[in-house]
Amino acid sequence: MRIVIAGGHGQIALRLERLLAARGYEVAGFIRKAEQSDDLREAGAEPVLLDLESASTEEVAAHLQGADAAVFAAGAGPGSGASRKETVDRDAAILFADAAVRAGVRRHVVVSSMGADPAHEGDEVFDVYLRAKGEADAYVSGLDALDWTILRPGSLTNDAGTGLVRLEAHTGRGSIPRDDVAAVLAELVDTTATAGLILEVVSGSTPVSVAVKSVAGN
Repeated sequence: MRIVIAGGHGQIALRLERLLAARGYEVAGFIRKAEQSDDLREAGAEPVLLDLESASTEEVAAHLQGADAAVFAAGAGPGSGASRKETVDRDAAILFADAAVRAGVRRHVVVSSMGADPAHEGDEVFDVYLRAKGEADAYVSGLDALDWTILRPGSLTNDAGTGLVRLEAHTGRGSIPRDDVAAVLAELVDTTATAGLILEVVSGSTPVSVAVKSVAGN
């Protein structure tokens, strides 16, 4: 099984790459800087140098050819301005989804954010971010050619993962270690029965695999 991850050098993506590689999957990650390559190789992933802010749909689709699943885990990151929230968190997510459609990769998992809403109001950078994420989610969820699942984590921490989460359509506010978000993503990639769901996730009391099977069965 080949899985391609956008934002391959991100904190969640590197964790996810390790988990997927440990399962024996073939993993590739898009990176913007060649010096990030060694970190991906150490995580068990193939680095692919590609800038989603300048690449065409055709270029991205070429790297998605033959993949069994695509994961959008890219983000402009803290400290970036409002314009990059739109070019990365919105536009790159849309580009990646369009490329997946073109390449015929049906399984599509998106890392979004709790509170993402295309109608979110406000002019602060975080407002723009939530609006951009919401617009991207709305676009992806309208693509019938994708078996998409959108994951919206609560506040992210670098605490050690517990393997215990609350995963529902609406969890309420909360925090969650990046380790546990990656673990949920690894399960979602494998669980196509979650297609068509927008899910929130925070720390909780249910083992990750059980939580994913539970929402898949609803």
